Amino acid sequence: MSASILYIHGLNSSPASLKARQLSAALQRMGLADQLRVPELHHHPRQAIAQLHADIKALGGTPLLVGSSLGGYYATHLAERLGLKALLINPAVNPHKLFKGVLGPQTNFYNGQTWDLTLDHIEALKALEVPPPHSAERYQVWLQTGDETLDYRHAERFYDGCDLRIEVGGDHGFQGFSEHLPQLFAYAGIAAKAWEGIDFAAL
Repeated sequence: MSASILYIHGLNSSPASLKARQLSAALQRMGLADQLRVPELHHHPRQAIAQLHADIKALGGTPLLVGSSLGGYYATHLAERLGLKALLINPAVNPHKLFKGVLGPQTNFYNGQTWDLTLDHIEALKALEVPPPHSAERYQVWLQTGDETLDYRHAERFYDGCDLRIEVGGDHGFQGFSEHLPQLFAYAGIAAKAWEGIDFAAL
């Protein structure tokens, strides 16, 4: 049986983001849609982590965690606490240190929801902090140097020793994500024959 996948979106993102839709479409084409979960996370870290724990349990306890941006921070916390594998895409490192200067109103890019980023959010994020990965072989980290939101070098240093895949250029959304999906599926343990004939660039 192929491994399951839990996709964890970033701050003010949603299951409607491009990467989430491309991943969902590919697994649908492969007949494996039931092995993917893409939760719409609450903006507060404590509630988001509770959601993710519930999804991990529903998927059988050992999914591949695929985390983008803030989702990469959540994925790292969960991978370290639960011994799971994680694939991180332009992950945030110590986001509680980045958000202190931007407290106040926020708007979700996809559903229009408005909310306030507070000191309680910052403290909750800080509580999720973990040291650099103890078992580097459980991580694959995809970075693009053109990330306009996060300095890729922070992740490069934090995940030193992990399987780092750094591409020159790109952006925070990770350009060309759909064409990298075979690498993601291989890491998840899905046999290559499952995606034969799929035009990933067209997703």
